[in-house]
Order: sequence, then structure tokens, then C-alpha cells
Amino acid sequence: MNDDEFLFVADDDEPEADEVGYWKVLIVDDEPEVHAITKLALNDFTLNGRALTFMSAFDGEEAKRVLRAHNDIAVVLLDVVMESDDAGLRVADYIRNDLENHFTRIILRTGQPGQAPEKDVIINYDINDYKSKTELTAQKLFTVIIAALRSYRDIIAIEEARAGLEKIIDASADLFSSRSLEGFMRGLIQQLASILGGAKNAAYITSAVALPKPVSQAGEMYIFAGNGEYAGKEGYRLKDSLNEFEYKLCQDALQQQQVVYAEEHLVAYCRSDKNHGSLLFLTGLPRPVNDIDKRLVQKFTENVQLAFDNLLDSAELNETHHEIVQRLGDAMDSRETDEYHAQRLNHMSELLARLAGMPEAEIQQLLTALPLHNVGNSFVPYSLLNKDAPLTSEEYHEIQKHAEFGYRIFKDSKRPIIRLAAQLARHHHERWDGMGYPDGLAGNNVSLQSRILAILDAYDALRNKRSYKPAWSLEETVDTLKNAAGKQFDPALVDLFLKHIDRFEVIQSQYAG
Repeated sequence: MNDDEFLFVADDDEPEADEVGYWKVLIVDDEPEVHAITKLALNDFTLNGRALTFMSAFDGEEAKRVLRAHNDIAVVLLDVVMESDDAGLRVADYIRNDLENHFTRIILRTGQPGQAPEKDVIINYDINDYKSKTELTAQKLFTVIIAALRSYRDIIAIEEARAGLEKIIDASADLFSSRSLEGFMRGLIQQLASILGGAKNAAYITSAVALPKPVSQAGEMYIFAGNGEYAGKEGYRLKDSLNEFEYKLCQDALQQQQVVYAEEHLVAYCRSDKNHGSLLFLTGLPRPVNDIDKRLVQKFTENVQLAFDNLLDSAELNETHHEIVQRLGDAMDSRETDEYHAQRLNHMSELLARLAGMPEAEIQQLLTALPLHNVGNSFVPYSLLNKDAPLTSEEYHEIQKHAEFGYRIFKDSKRPIIRLAAQLARHHHERWDGMGYPDGLAGNNVSLQSRILAILDAYDALRNKRSYKPAWSLEETVDTLKNAAGKQFDPALVDLFLKHIDRFEVIQSQYAG
């Protein structure tokens, strides 16, 4: 069997019909016989292996209730004159403007053509067709429904593709973050779902060690990204997320390294040069797959896996970079007696930066540069850093040199993150009132990142034990920060920090020094 072949799972109980799902048609008319005749005329209708399922409404208000409850109605056969002369037109307006539904196809039917001139209706309302009841023979009704359903099918496919592409574009802004990597894969599987006519549920399943760390054990298959009912199962083991039949399909696809199709399920094996297996899993297929679908799926699996492997390589490189920086920062902090200082500062900086409205890209730069801000401490004698008695003026002057030392290490770099590390090293002791060191900067001349770090450094030093002082109470710490607002610290940032002090206290308790 070659790679282009498709595997179909045998099922002795499989029904003879190939129908997968239904097209929903809403009949809105105040005459019961119209409902009966319409259903009779379209009784044996099928398109793409899907039959029709009918819903009925006998006035405009009932139609609105049905439309609110069902957002996947394909076609509305809508009478113009019901409880009022323009009841049908009001329903059409409600669909397009109140529900903002531009997908459902609206076919207006009237027994009184002169009541609402066709030209005016087509121009003033977003109507897809306008027919007199007398001209709608069974054959013409069949033709009208065929055209409307094909239009609806194509619009939905385009919308699914657009939504999938939007996810890919959103994720591509920062593919190195775990959330973006997930979003990128969700966009890709949504694209595949749209190619197959709009599968209800889809998942990318892998055994690769990827970010975020999965719930499953190393080497096990788990859901990395999902849409539909699998959207909330990212990180969970495959065997815990599927029923027995679906899990067996996945095992078959893995063992045979092929694409497996059964009922409304499709599982595609993704071939990788890496030491892991991956699957594309879809359920709720709206129609049987055809030869074109098979070729598209085969090609899609190749490209999706290539994209995923490349993203994993990039993510691994990025994580390695972060770990090197973090370990260097930890080496600097190892000269302090508080082993959790760096972890507290990292989590609190991310929180305060988000509260302050800092753009996501700048937050990530801050968190990368943050571990390096105290690198200048390596030039300060250990005996001074951890002295348990008040410093003399000479000793205090000696410690102040760490800001300049740290700055010198990084200042010549052309890399934005390293340059930010240089800025943090030099300016995190500047004050709002301009009385800080080493440059005496004041107010907004001190960068937002440095102002954030100044507050958090002070809070952290006060709330945790140091060689020269015990840990202060929350009340003492809050009073000190309030008194220093507008002097040592940015007053707006202090207000923001104190407004959310409970959230910072949670971090403090988790990583108490």
C-alpha cells in the first residue's frame, strides 16, 4: 500500500445511506398546508450526502425564536404576509441586522406579488431569492433549494477558512510563545476542517515534547491543539480524551502510518523526521470524503508536520536562550541568601507590566532581560551584600557602583533585550523625584520598565527577610510604599500596585523567602 492510499475501516453495521448530518431548512408561513406541501416536495432531497431536516414557524415572532436558537440554519423559506403585511420582511431584517447572520440563505415567498414589489425587496433587503408561491412547482422548488444550499455550503467553507487563517495570522505575531504555537496549530487544523466541508471537531495529536508541558507522560500521545469539543483538552492524554472506537482509529492510523476514515471520523498520520508520531483527528465530517479530499489531506499532513517540527525547533532554541539568561541571573542571585528572590520578581514583574498595559512583546523582553539586572552585584564584595549591620557611607557608595558595573557589561550590545538589561542594571535605583542614582533621572525620564522594577524590588526587600532586617508585615510595607509614592516611586504605579496588592501577596506566599 503506498502513501497515497486511503484506509477505510470495515463496519458491518454501516447503514446503506452515506448521509452525514443534515441541512436545516426553516419554513416560515402562516398556512399549515404550505409546510406540508413543501416537506412533501423535498422529502427525498439530498446534497453532498446530506438530507434536509425541517423546522416550522407560523408567524414572525416564532421564526425569530427559532433563528435565535439555531445559528446553523442553511435556508429560510419565508412568507411575506403573515400576521402583518410586512412580517416576512421584518424577519429578514432581523436575521441580517439583529442576529448579524449573513450566511443563512433567505428565499422570500409570497402569494401576493404586488404587496411587496420584487425589485424594491431585492434592493432594500438582503434577500437571496424572491418567488411567487404560484410559480414554485415541485421542480422549481427543488432547483431553488439546490442553488441556495450550494451557496450556503460555499460561504461556510470560506468562513471556516477565513477563521482558520485569522488564527494563523494572530499566532504568527509571536510563534515562540506557547500560546501562539497552540494558536498556530489550531488555525491549521481549522483550515483542514474547512477543506473537508467544515468538520465539527478537530485535534492535532502528538507525542512530541512541546510547550506547554503536557499532562501526559513522556512518549505518550496527547492533544496539543484542538477545535470544537477538543478545544479544552490541550495537554490531556489521548486515551483519556476519546471513546474506545475513536482511540482504536488513532492506533490504526499510527500503526499503519496512513489516513484512516470511518463513518464521520478521519485520522491522518503525519510523517515526521523527528522521533515522534503525530495525527490529525477530525470528527463530525458533514459529508463522505472523495478522491480530491484524500489527496488534499495527504498533502496537508506533510505540510502541517513540517510546520510543527520547524516551530518546535524554534521554540527549543528560544527556550534554550531563556534558560541561559535565567541561569546567569540565578548565578548572580546565588550571592544573596534569599533563593526565591528571582522567581518572585519574575512573576510580579509580569503581573505589574500587564496591569500597566505594557504591550505583550515588551513584557516578554522585560522578563528575558530581568534576570540580568543585578549582574553588577558580582563586582560587589559578598561581605557588603549580606552585611547584617548598617552600612557606612563609604560602604554604601561602594555598593552603588554595581549599577554602573552592570551597565558597562551590556551597554555596547545591538540586541534590544541586552540593551534593556543594560538600562535596567543602570536605572533601577533611579527615583521619581530625581534623587536616585547614578544619573539622577526624574519622572517619566526613567523608563517604565525601570520604574516597575524599582517598586517591586522595594516591596520584595521589605516583605522578605534580609541579612540586615527581618521581614516586614504587609501593613508596614503598604504604609512605606504609600509614603514613598511621588518621591521614590511613580505614584500612578504605586496606586496600581496597591489596588491589586492581593495578587502580589499570592506570589509572595508561593515563593516566600
